[in-house]
Amino acid sequence: MFEHVHEIRIRYRDIDYLGTVYYSRYLEYFEVARDEMMWALGLPYSLFEKEGYAMPVVEAHCVYRHGAVFDELLRIRSCINDLPTSRLRIDYSITSADDGLLIVEGYTVHAFINREKKAVRPPRFFLDLLKSKWQ
Repeated sequence: MFEHVHEIRIRYRDIDYLGTVYYSRYLEYFEVARDEMMWALGLPYSLFEKEGYAMPVVEAHCVYRHGAVFDELLRIRSCINDLPTSRLRIDYSITSADDGLLIVEGYTVHAFINREKKAVRPPRFFLDLLKSKWQ
């Protein structure tokens, strides 16, 4: 397993007329956490692309448990529970940093593609790096 935690403060632009975070913003928070996870892994996504690969999202899922509000600090836990074979699944949970209240949980599934946009197996350098950080 490889896990990373990132915190983000809710901006006013992210809330809806009810005063809670607009539902689609959570997928953006997943993306921010995923980018930070790649940095923590030692492989910024820009370097992954420079090596000729991309990881497009092919599936996304969210379960909304509780509304988050403007200026609240959120803790986003991203976790890779299984080494990827053809696809990579990243699980997320977003909680309030203040009281640990579960706000959202979900996951994204990613394919691996090369420069020609053909589906490929995970690159060896990615797997080796992930294995070196595996707990």
